[in-house]
Amino acid sequence: MSYALRHNPQKYGISLDKYGYTNLDGFIVAMNRVHHFSPALTKEKINMVIANSNKKRFAIKGNKICALYGHSIPGIIKHQVAVPPAVLFHGTARRFMPSIKEVGLLPMQRQFVHLSTDVATARAVGMRHDSNPVILQIDTVAARKAGVNFYIGNNQVWLCDELPSQFFKEIQ
Repeated sequence: MSYALRHNPQKYGISLDKYGYTNLDGFIVAMNRVHHFSPALTKEKINMVIANSNKKRFAIKGNKICALYGHSIPGIIKHQVAVPPAVLFHGTARRFMPSIKEVGLLPMQRQFVHLSTDVATARAVGMRHDSNPVILQIDTVAARKAGVNFYIGNNQVWLCDELPSQFFKEIQ
């Protein structure tokens, strides 16, 4: 589901609207056609995935489904600017720190920079690339005053376009 809705909808013959949604029935047909699921993927199974996911990556509205964040397709999702908590966190590999200190946090292969609401989540994200990741603490109040926009990803993830280095400090 993530791959189809976040990275390569064309592979499945589906199209996403400007908010990242696609027709749920068509999505199910496409997923079953490409992957030959046995038993077949159904609305009920998708609802179970959504209900049991701690990351809340997907949403269904009416008969449409979307991935809420994590897209690698530029410009696919339009988020509304929102006010984040005063402090957010970002976990990253130590080898990336020289570049991050120089140019700030950039989305790289994603549409947005992903920030966490707690240190534990940031550490888990950073550990994908480093067994001893760096944890950055983000001053969202100062960043917002300087014009950085933040967007809600879900209850644990906030997004921004990019974040200059003056708005974070290394805490671990």
